[in-house]
Amino acid sequence: MAVGPAPALADAPKTSLRPIARIGDIPVPRAEPAPAPAPAPTPAETVVVTEPEAQSNAQQQPDAIRPGARKVGQGLFKSLRPQRRTERSKKQARTVIRQRQKGAVCGDVALQGDVIGRVPGRIKGCGIENAIKLRSVSGIALSQPALMDCTTAKSFKTWVDRGLKPAIGSRGGGVAGLGIAAHYACRTRNNKPGAKLSEHSTGRAIDISSILLRDGTQITLLKHWNSKAYGKPLRQMHGAACGPFGTVLGPNADRYHLDHFHFDTARYRSGSYCR
Repeated sequence: MAVGPAPALADAPKTSLRPIARIGDIPVPRAEPAPAPAPAPTPAETVVVTEPEAQSNAQQQPDAIRPGARKVGQGLFKSLRPQRRTERSKKQARTVIRQRQKGAVCGDVALQGDVIGRVPGRIKGCGIENAIKLRSVSGIALSQPALMDCTTAKSFKTWVDRGLKPAIGSRGGGVAGLGIAAHYACRTRNNKPGAKLSEHSTGRAIDISSILLRDGTQITLLKHWNSKAYGKPLRQMHGAACGPFGTVLGPNADRYHLDHFHFDTARYRSGSYCR
């Protein structure tokens, strides 16, 4: 019997020629019972888990730790509640607080120093009515106690917190101290004969010549203002003083300020004068 040519691909059947499975051959999945809801945990200060149960949980979830607990030893859990301080540690903390409160000036424990009161001037226009002698600001020690009024001390603190510390950051472990070049002094501006009285003569000015870091590094305005390492942070802290202080002068101001910042709390109608 002659065999005709094979059908072309275009004549292939549109449906599969595999035989249809019978109903009895199709496996019917059995419905699994829904898991019972887990009982709500009861609040407790310490979560206690028996060793067999802890090992079972560890096998199911080796990296899982219950919220609010930490793993200790072989699968045991204890509360994360901090341990109670001893009476000795409490006493030490109270002593530190009392010492800071005792040394606080201007109603702020971040300003540590002594209340001086009225400082008379040797010439008319000099002097401070309610002077304080500042030793440290926000934990930053001053190279010498600085006489000033509380308005200037509070502006100084604002600059230390928002300008000095962020500009230095973690360099050298952070700021440890400030080199004070001048504070209260009954004199004229830039010590010029016949000039107007300086803001230093009324306790409203502070001059800073250097920054001491915790690793012992000393940054000076004279040496580092244009340096690659510290030029940028020095300019950053200089700019941050504009606002807290009314007058801000630095090495770019004139030849009298090549080696220090001059900050004072004089106020002008046009706002802060910063150079």
